[in-house]
Amino acid sequence: MNHSLGMAIETLVAILLMLTIVYCVMLNKRLTRLKADEHSLKAVIGELITATEIAERAIGGLKLAVRDVNENLGSQLAAATQMSDQLYKQLGEADNVVRRLSKIAIAARPVTNPETVSATAPKPSTAKAVAAAAEAFSERRRSNGLAA
Repeated sequence: MNHSLGMAIETLVAILLMLTIVYCVMLNKRLTRLKADEHSLKAVIGELITATEIAERAIGGLKLAVRDVNENLGSQLAAATQMSDQLYKQLGEADNVVRRLSKIAIAARPVTNPETVSATAPKPSTAKAVAAAAEAFSERRRSNGLAA
């Protein structure tokens, strides 16, 4: 029994050694695949780093472009606002000039057909027309010194 017990223990140890060798071979294959995956993972990480650097440079360029556009649009907007104000003032002045010219034209209009003039409407005299024209002209001269 002593001899068969020793043989059984040695056989069990041999089987366990064989299982250990098989497990080591399987583990070696997995480690080889892991190393290969590690190399591909390093390549992917390198590509991600490169893409990140390119994106950062592009973002920096976009920030500069936005800053330039903002400055240009701001100055153009200010110039447009100034021009709009100036045009508004000129339109007001032009309206005044048209009103004065209308007064001058009405005052200087000759009566072409005396029969069509009603008896109640006063006839414009030459002196009144000249006075109205002089008044309109003096108003034009006083308004911002323009003689337009």
